[in-house]
Amino acid sequence: MRKVCVVTGTRADYGLLYPIIKKIQLSTKLKLQLIATNAHLSSNFGMTYKQIEQDGFVLDAKIDNLFSSADITSVPKSTGMAITLLSESFAKLVPDVILILGDRYEAHAAATSAMLMKIPIAHIHGGESTEGSIDEYIRHSITKMSFLHFCSTELYRKRVIQMGENPDRVFNTGAPGIDNILNLHLLTKKKLESELDWKLSNKSALFTYHPATLIESDLLDDLTRIFKTLNKFNINILFTYANADEGGNTINHEVEKFCSTNLKKYKVVKNLGQIKYLSALKHVDLVIGNSSSGIVEAASFGTPTVNIGDRQKGRLRNENVIDCKIESLENSISLALSDLFVSKCKKIENLYGNGNASEVIVKELEQQLFFRTKIFFDL
Repeated sequence: MRKVCVVTGTRADYGLLYPIIKKIQLSTKLKLQLIATNAHLSSNFGMTYKQIEQDGFVLDAKIDNLFSSADITSVPKSTGMAITLLSESFAKLVPDVILILGDRYEAHAAATSAMLMKIPIAHIHGGESTEGSIDEYIRHSITKMSFLHFCSTELYRKRVIQMGENPDRVFNTGAPGIDNILNLHLLTKKKLESELDWKLSNKSALFTYHPATLIESDLLDDLTRIFKTLNKFNINILFTYANADEGGNTINHEVEKFCSTNLKKYKVVKNLGQIKYLSALKHVDLVIGNSSSGIVEAASFGTPTVNIGDRQKGRLRNENVIDCKIESLENSISLALSDLFVSKCKKIENLYGNGNASEVIVKELEQQLFFRTKIFFDL
């Protein structure tokens, strides 16, 4: 059986990988290996490796590489530690292929280790663009280290081919996050409120805000202005934590402080988990922040998204997305809650696929032949 080693570093990428991991586990041609890294091993982010185990998966390695300091050296140090520890795990597990999703530094560490150890890499969500984040550079770098590519739209597939990758190994599968929406049993509004011990209210929102790591700005001032605007609306807001990037701890601290001012109106949860997060996307009236989930998954529910700033600049949008600067946030939220815009959102067909990404990905992992060499494909 071909050994497929899946590497996950955060609650977010694990949620997207979940349907693929499940299918690999059930495959008669593949043997699943699973490694949890980075934020999964951090108490600040909810020790989410435990959720992976509760989902019925065995972790072959737990890589505790996260430096929690807030200075500019923490991410390079975390990356270097991940490379060291992952290379040791790969040497023990001897996988036939490494499966990586996305564009974060721990994913880059996994790709670097695998590439230098001559282990083929299969990459999910290549070809995309997020101009406001360091993820932009990481994603394209992983593409060039990878042998097999699973893209979420046809435009992204063409971009990967434009980067010199063989079209025979580049697939438009759609986004695997859509698979979860169609296949998981999501919670009713009443059940979600019970598990949160909090009411969504007549109008409610889901807020997730991550550091825009390539944008020069005063993060504390930005958050103050955002929270001041949110306070103007009579809506209950469910907050989730930022990811483990430079500035993430600052966001999380300020979110906790803001929510403490009105515990009835605001609720913060470190880690909702995939089912509660998707259930919230379904039942809230709008998404606010700069998370890719507002761009990719929210459209499948017809949920309006107010996307703040340039972190997601360059990513393809559905018509449920309103892009805004902080100074126009109030008007953008009002537009997103308007009857006309809400009605338009309910008619959207999500451009990120129809929910069969995991099936295509696992089929190719079973059938593809892997080689140590790659030839640059000239257009």
